[in-house]
Amino acid sequence: MRKIVPVLVALVVLATACGPGRQAAPTPIPLATAAPTPTPIPLNPTAPPSNEKPAPGTERTSPVDGMIQVYIPEGTFTMGGLDPNAEADEEPDHKVTMHGFWIDKLEVTNAMYLACAQAGVCDPPRSFKSQTRESYFNNPEFADYPVVYVTWRDAATYCEWAGRRLPTEAEWEYAARGTDFRTYPWGDEPPDSSRANFNYQVGDTTRVGSYPLGASPFGVLDMAGNVAEWVNDYYDANYYSKLVSMNPPGPGERSNYFSRVVRGGSFQDAPRDIRVSNRASVLGPNPNAQIGTPEYYGDYSPKIGFRCASDY
Repeated sequence: MRKIVPVLVALVVLATACGPGRQAAPTPIPLATAAPTPTPIPLNPTAPPSNEKPAPGTERTSPVDGMIQVYIPEGTFTMGGLDPNAEADEEPDHKVTMHGFWIDKLEVTNAMYLACAQAGVCDPPRSFKSQTRESYFNNPEFADYPVVYVTWRDAATYCEWAGRRLPTEAEWEYAARGTDFRTYPWGDEPPDSSRANFNYQVGDTTRVGSYPLGASPFGVLDMAGNVAEWVNDYYDANYYSKLVSMNPPGPGERSNYFSRVVRGGSFQDAPRDIRVSNRASVLGPNPNAQIGTPEYYGDYSPKIGFRCASDY
């Protein structure tokens, strides 16, 4: 993904025609199905902590949206670019120690996001299309595909409703890389159509969880390609030079520059842009801007979705 994603000014369109485009043929895995409720409900609390730490890769299912979550244990990993394609904002690589946390196994789907919208908490996506499909968010055929056209604030609101939060950039990379020095979630082998949706091989999103061979060391899926993912951090190209070594929270906002980090690359991106260390910058919401303006909401794209995390 390019370092700055252009502003997309698509209007929300309630399209009824279905144009599914080309489809990938990887083997799907079973998924929990979200059951939207028409009754507005309050924000959901995070599950209470347990005194017994789960084993790495332990899974649990959210009672709110049916999302499978994976436990990422405390540990130390090397964060940043470690391969010949590393860019300046991925340097220097540095050791980071993390507390244990939970992260969604999959990207948040259209059906899951619809439940939040029907609960009166989440705003609808800024468009109901996808890259090539006129009818996407409002089409049951794509219920288990990642939601797109959501701003950073939309993603953060959803995660809060679900009793979770957006992951930090460090949490995201740790869940994708593990404790070794791999370039991609599955290792150092170059990506191909069995491991990820990338490089316009499909041309649009694919059903979440369709690439089990692309799993991270902890079993987290879709962390390379399909859709890029919002994380919590503001973007600062020089943040790694601070060498924050314990649960990096990311930088604070800088003046009126409110860009946020997105991770993982999308279905359009080349192999170098779906590496676990690659960083991209997208304009997030500016709370100082006039309400209703594009600057107030921030950017959105048919190539950006998200997943959530929660504390141990």
